Order: sequence, then structure tokens, then C-alpha cells
Amino acid sequence: MQGSKIDERDKKREFSFCQKSIAEGACPVNKSLTIHDIAKMAGVSSATVSRVLSNSTYPVSAANREKIVRIAKETNYVPNLLGKQLKTNTNMTLAAIIPSITNPFYSSVVLGIEEIARENRYQVLLCNSLQDARLEDEYVKSIFEKQVKGLIISSISADTKLLKRYIAKGLHVVALDQKLEEDGILQIEFDYRKGGYLAAAHLIASGHRRIAYVTSPLDRPSRRSICRGYEDALREHGLAPTIQVAESEEIYDGVYEFDNGKRLTRRLLELSDRPTAILACNDMTAVGVMNELMAAGVQVPREMSVMGFDDIAFSRMTVPPLTTVKQPDYEMGRLACQFLTDRLSGKPMPQMEIMLQPKLVVRESVAAPLV
Repeated sequence: MQGSKIDERDKKREFSFCQKSIAEGACPVNKSLTIHDIAKMAGVSSATVSRVLSNSTYPVSAANREKIVRIAKETNYVPNLLGKQLKTNTNMTLAAIIPSITNPFYSSVVLGIEEIARENRYQVLLCNSLQDARLEDEYVKSIFEKQVKGLIISSISADTKLLKRYIAKGLHVVALDQKLEEDGILQIEFDYRKGGYLAAAHLIASGHRRIAYVTSPLDRPSRRSICRGYEDALREHGLAPTIQVAESEEIYDGVYEFDNGKRLTRRLLELSDRPTAILACNDMTAVGVMNELMAAGVQVPREMSVMGFDDIAFSRMTVPPLTTVKQPDYEMGRLACQFLTDRLSGKPMPQMEIMLQPKLVVRESVAAPLV
């Protein structure tokens, strides 16, 4: 009993000392508490505090351990991870730069990245470049300044000078979706040209001869490759391509692709010789196409077939469900992050590049033409 009373008095004295220290400015509430402040309150060395709060196996008496933990809790101590990272030259944060989180394709990619990151005890710093090359560069600089060692990027910039500079300084980079022509960058690629070919070939096999392709500006390798695949298939069958390209700058407000599909479809409906099928550069554009066709009283697929690209989850929810080409977005994110964490852990890299393959997903938005 006597011992318990002494323990209680000790705790009260320690608590009073903590409060007094704060009041006197030894560890003012307007700045972050440090292990040195806690050491002063507990009457122990900073090294002892560090061992306790980092869960070190170094022996510390039970009394001191309990005292340090209690003071840290009472003072709402938050560890300075940046300081620890600078001392140990380690950083458990990865960065991902994508064109826009509003595009469901990239949302799924990020989910794949985060799953592998969690498994490897990393956190993910997510950045949206919003299709702005200057903003992308600012993010790259900021990431390196924050001591982040690993970056996954779907770049919209053709200039790799900045990345090359930081790679030389120790930044590890994995490129996905868009290929970057630079040594030292791990690549998770997708055969977009083959995907464009598969899509157009499916429409041709369904009986279509007037097939239009609608796309965002052809300023990215992926879009150009899909277009080439579409043209390859049409040329093989002696058909003439009809390509509608958006001319406006992309403003990612969440509905850009959808609105783009509507605008480009209106152009096609003004043609004297309308297409019987429309292939879109991505599923959200295809949804815009279907919406505009419905508004114009054109039935899908009875009067006009529509095909997308990506196979985002939403493509199964349209009426009719969207025929599309599957791009393994979630798997792409997982692979990119696995590549990066393996690289950061020093594992040997048997290959610097992986080429993922497209798959045709047949649903109900494509049918044989009426004429």
C-alpha cells in the first residue's frame, strides 16, 4: 500500500513538472515538442527517450519506460519523422504523380499503388499534375526536396531533363502508362497500339465499315498509339478512317472526357455519311458519346455502336453496358509499386520494362449495323 501511495505522488510531481515546464517555456505549446524536452521532464537522457519511443530493444528500466511513455502521452508528443529520416537517410514515403485523380482509370491505378505500398510499410504522397507540365515539374522538385527516394509517374511531359537530373542524385523512378525515353527509369507499359487494333477489328468483324475514332488531343504517346492501331485495322480492310480530335486544352474538372465525347459526337452527327460505329479513346469519352447519341434520338447499339477503351468499373454500369478494351489499371499500379519497392530495397532487377497486353471485353454497346 505504502509503495502505491509513493507511486501516485511521483506521478503527480512528474505531471506538475511537465505543466510547469510548458508554462516556463521549456517546451512551449507553440512549437513541436522534442525528445530533449521529454528527457528534461523525465530526468533522463535524450538517448533513453529515443530508445523508448522508437521501441528499441536496448534495455531501459520499466520505471523509466513507463515515465517516458506517460509524459509523451500527456504532452501529445508527435515524433519528428523528417529529422529521423535525415539522420538515418531513410524515408518510408513514396510519391505518385498522375494527370488527374478525377479520371477513374488513374483512381484505380492509385489503389493498386497504395496496396503494395502498405504491404511494404510505405506511405504514398499523391500529386495531380492536372495535365500541366510545369506543375508536374514543380511536384518532382518538391518530392526530391522532401527526401522522397521513390517516384511513380504517369508523365504528360516529353522533357525528361529534370527527372534525369534527380535520378543522377538518387531518385528512383518508375514510369507507367506513358513511356519515358530515359535510361534508369523502370517502365510499366501497355500495348496501346494493339488495343486500338483489337477495338477496330472487333467493330469490323461486327459488320461495320464506317468507323469513327474520337479522341482527346493527340499529344500523348498512348493516344497516338491507339489511333495508329485503329488505322492499322482499317487499312487492312481497305476502309477509310474518320478521326475527330479535340482541339481545346484539357481542363480537368472531372467531366472533361465526358464533355469531349459529347462535342465530338455532335460533329459526327453533322456528317452527310454518318459512321455506324464510334470508337472512343477512353471509357469516359465513350459515355459522353452514348449520352449525346441518346439526346439526339440515336439508339445504341441498334442505330450506332459505341466502343470504349480502359474498362473502368463505370463501363459496366452504362445502358447498354459498354464494350471496351481492358487496360489493367489496378494491376499496373501494383506492378509499378512492386518494381519501386524492390528497387529501393536493393533487390536485383531482372528487367527494366514490362509490356502489359490488352484484352477485348464484349458487352452490349456493339451490334451489327442496320445497313
